[in-house]
Amino acid sequence: QTNKDLAHKVVKQLSESNITPEIVIEPTCGKGNFIIASLTCFTSIKKLFGIEIYKPYVWETKFNILDFYLSNPNQTKPQITIYHSSIFDFDFKNISKKIPHENLLIIGNPPWVTNSKLGSLNSSNLPQKSNFKNQNGLDAMTGKGNFDIAEYITLMLFDSFQSHNGHLALLVKNSVIKNIVFDQKEKQYRIGRIEKYCIDSKKEFNVSVEASLLLCQLNEKPHFDCAEFDFYEKSKKLAFGWLNSKFVSNIQDYDETKHIDGLCPFEWRQGIKHDCANVMELERINGQFINKLSEEITLEEDLIYGFLKSSDLKNTVIKTTRKQVIVTQTKVGQETSYIQHLYPATYNYLKANISSFQARKSSIYNGKPMFSIFGIGEYSFKPYKVAISGLYKTYHFTLVLPQKDKPVMLDDTCYFIGFDKIEFAVYAIILLNYSKTEEFLKSITFSDAKRVFTKDLLMRLDLLNISKIISQKEIEEQIMYLNDKYGLSINLSQWDSFINEMTPKKEKQLTIFG
Repeated sequence: QTNKDLAHKVVKQLSESNITPEIVIEPTCGKGNFIIASLTCFTSIKKLFGIEIYKPYVWETKFNILDFYLSNPNQTKPQITIYHSSIFDFDFKNISKKIPHENLLIIGNPPWVTNSKLGSLNSSNLPQKSNFKNQNGLDAMTGKGNFDIAEYITLMLFDSFQSHNGHLALLVKNSVIKNIVFDQKEKQYRIGRIEKYCIDSKKEFNVSVEASLLLCQLNEKPHFDCAEFDFYEKSKKLAFGWLNSKFVSNIQDYDETKHIDGLCPFEWRQGIKHDCANVMELERINGQFINKLSEEITLEEDLIYGFLKSSDLKNTVIKTTRKQVIVTQTKVGQETSYIQHLYPATYNYLKANISSFQARKSSIYNGKPMFSIFGIGEYSFKPYKVAISGLYKTYHFTLVLPQKDKPVMLDDTCYFIGFDKIEFAVYAIILLNYSKTEEFLKSITFSDAKRVFTKDLLMRLDLLNISKIISQKEIEEQIMYLNDKYGLSINLSQWDSFINEMTPKKEKQLTIFG
C-alpha cells in the first residue's frame, strides 16, 4: 500500500505541474490513499473510478471517502464509483467510451510482482496466460517470458486510454519504465513527455527494489526517450531511451562514445546452466571432492572442470578456481549414457542423486537426457576466456586461464568470449578494459537492472573500432603490466593476426582489390 504522505506528495507534484483532471481512475486502489489525495488536491474532478479485488479494501476505501467528506463538507463532490473487481477482468474500454473528451488522470501503484511470482503464491488474480512479450520458445522457457504485472497493467491502460487527453502517473519498478520506453519503438503508444521520478523505496515501502513515479502525457505523438529526475529534489539526472536506432541509458554520455557501438566480431556466450548446485558443484579439499551437501565423493577426473561464478570475477586474471563442476555433455542434447561405461564412479554418484535432477523446475530439461545441462558447446572448451559478471555493477573484464591444462567453465550468470590463443585473449581484455569502453558501457547499461550485462548488450562492443582509437602506447603499457603482475609473456607479435580476425570479410576483400 502507498502511504498517505507519499500519495499526497505525488498528487501535489501533479497539481504543481498544472495537471487538472476531470476524470480520475485508480486501477488498483487498495485502501484509497491516492483517491483521498486526489479529492484533497484536485477541485476539477467530475468523476472518479477505483478498482480493487480485495473486498475488505473496497469497504475501507468507501469508509475513508465518507470520513473525508465528513471532515471536509465543503469539498467538491464528484461522482465516485468503487468497483470490486480483478483488474484483469475489468472493462476499461467501457469507461473509455463514456469519457471521450474529458481531461483524464490515471494514478496509482500497481503490484510490484511478476506473473510467475503470483503463480507461485497460488494467486488467482493473474492475467490470461499468454506469451505477453512474444518471446521465442527457448527465451520463453528460460525466463524471458516472465513479466512484471505492473508493466502488463500499464500497457492495458495505454490500450484503453492512449487517445484520451490527460496523464498517467503510476508508481512502478524502474525495470518497468525501462521496458515501456524500450518497447515504445515497436509499440508506438500515443504517449509523450515521458518522465521518471526516482523514489526512495526503502524509505517509502521498506523494500529493496529500485522504483519511481512514471509520468507521461496521453494522446501525444509517440516519444521514445525518458527524462529522469529525483522525486524529492526535482533535479534532472539524465535522459535515457532511443537515440536513432540505439537504446541507451544516458543519451548525453552515449553521444560521446557512440563510435564504439556496433557488432562484436566474437560471439558472447553465457556459461553453464545446470540448476543442480548441490550435486554438480564441488570443492576439492585435501584431494577429495566435497559437494554442497558436505558429502565426500570419489570421482573420475575427466568430467571435472574448474568453475567460476559471478562473485569470483573480481581480479583481472584468474589462474585457479575455488569450485569445480561436473560437465556431463559437450553440446546441448548430447546423450549421457556414455558416462555409465566410461566413468562408473561419476555415473553412480549422479544416479544416486537422480531425484535432484528430476526436481529441476525449468521446462528446458523436459525430454532431455539424464543429467542434462545447458549453455554448453564447443565454445565452452576454448582454453582462454574473457568474462564478465552479468549481475554485478562492475565494468571490469577478467581473463580466465586454463587450470591443469583444462578450460575453466563459468556459470550462467557470466558472459564470455573464448579464444584458442592467449595473445588474442589478452588483446581483447585490454580493449574491453579500456577507459573509453567503460564510458560507453556505462552509457548503455542500467545499473538497477536484474542483469546489468546481457549478451545483446555485449554484442554491441565493436572491438575493431576500439582498436582504432586506443593508442599503441596504452596497449604496450597494459601488456607490460599484465606480464609483470601475472607472470605472462605476451608481446604484440600476434596483433596483426588479431586485427585480421576481427575485420569483416567484405572489408578484407576491399583491401585486396584496392
